[in-house]
Amino acid sequence: MTQEVKRFHPAWMMFEVVKLMKNSIAIFLFLFVLKINSTSEWVIWGRYLFLVGIGWTLIMILLKWVFYRYEVVGDSIALKEGIFIKEQRTVSFDKIQNHHTKTTFLHKWLGLTSLTLETGTSLEEAVVYFPVLKTDEKERILSRLENKDPETVEISDIEVGQEGRNIHFRSNKKDLWKASFTSLSFLAIFPLLSTIYFNLADFFDVEDTAEGAFDYLLLHWWMLIILFLLAMAISVGIGYLQTTIKYGNYEISDDEERIYIKKGVGSTSSFVIQKEKVQAVVVEQSMIKRLLGLASVKLISVGAMKTEEQETSSLYPFMPKQEAYQLMEALLPHYPIQEEMERFPIKVLCYKLLVPYYFTIITAIGLFIFKKDWIWIAGIVLAVTLITRILDYLFTSYLRQENTVQIRKGGLTNETFITHYKRIQQVSVEHSWLQRKFGIASLYFHNRANPLHISELHGVSMEEASGFFNWFKEKRKRLVHRNKKIS
Repeated sequence: MTQEVKRFHPAWMMFEVVKLMKNSIAIFLFLFVLKINSTSEWVIWGRYLFLVGIGWTLIMILLKWVFYRYEVVGDSIALKEGIFIKEQRTVSFDKIQNHHTKTTFLHKWLGLTSLTLETGTSLEEAVVYFPVLKTDEKERILSRLENKDPETVEISDIEVGQEGRNIHFRSNKKDLWKASFTSLSFLAIFPLLSTIYFNLADFFDVEDTAEGAFDYLLLHWWMLIILFLLAMAISVGIGYLQTTIKYGNYEISDDEERIYIKKGVGSTSSFVIQKEKVQAVVVEQSMIKRLLGLASVKLISVGAMKTEEQETSSLYPFMPKQEAYQLMEALLPHYPIQEEMERFPIKVLCYKLLVPYYFTIITAIGLFIFKKDWIWIAGIVLAVTLITRILDYLFTSYLRQENTVQIRKGGLTNETFITHYKRIQQVSVEHSWLQRKFGIASLYFHNRANPLHISELHGVSMEEASGFFNWFKEKRKRLVHRNKKIS
């Protein structure tokens, strides 16, 4: 059944105008506020060009709304785009991997939402984006995507469908406090205060006043402590507020086929990914997260976002590590995570320390030519590089199980990568001249994603590398043989 050809909601023009104002505010303030008394020719021409550009953009927004259309045709979506050069493309529903919705404050105020459909290809047309939709229109498109009859699907039907989901995680105040401290968002007030100070210094003579106030506070040290505690309390409150807006109402649920992630207070977003489209799982831990026993679990999928919404495909990024492991076991039991893994022999550390220090050499040469007095910085770069390589050796390990490969690496930021042999597109083995002298090699695992995800493991013995390669080749051979039998 075919719906009629539709334009975007008229509110789309208002969203584009708001975006235009946000992008133009800095230029407007510079030309019409800071340079208000300027009679320079380039300022005057800049104002004219700015006004012409604004007018042209407003006309283009109107024309885009008139000429851009879409329609649902059978099991696909047809998009008609272009003003002067017409373009039409059709996206089949079976090519869509994941879908994402986001409802900003402005969307919610107007009773609207946005919808993004990911096809998982690397082309520019990989994403079908509806910036403004009515909620019922979004639900009808999604119902067609799930092979339901749009004439019989109502909003209540969607809500009933949610009852069949298993809710595995919901954020609470304790989780939000952990997230605000781990993300260090509470420190944002200090660069903000310094920016305000230096901006005021450009217009007012605040140096003498600030110096006198600081001397006064040194004499009355208890006031300095009170002000510091007050600033910390304000910054922690701001950090908690920012974290609550971004990660409040965070919920992770699933059914037999999909994983559902939604988050946000005021401005909300949700992400739906098919379990069979998950190519790999990545567990990330920064230094602070390791100290607090927290972890972030990210799902690598075919249609991974390239924008800020990519965070939505991550599970709650401030979850206790063991709780995150249990959650993964419940959501994707065929991706088991093991703590005990194989370590590299000491000869791999010797190899890592002997690999040429290209960055240190370039730094030393650059400083010697341009800033000879600062040549000592090259020594610091060398020391940091040595420490990083030692930490990388200490925290790198791997494990090859029956159907999965698990790799853990990284010194300051630790990353554990788990993938299933069915999701590996290619395994390659490489070894440099120096690696051959140590009898080791590098392994590369290619997983289908957008863009292609390549996981590296440097320092595997030649025998182990050959074992990985043969393991993958035999597994793929059996999989191809099994698929031929089914077909």
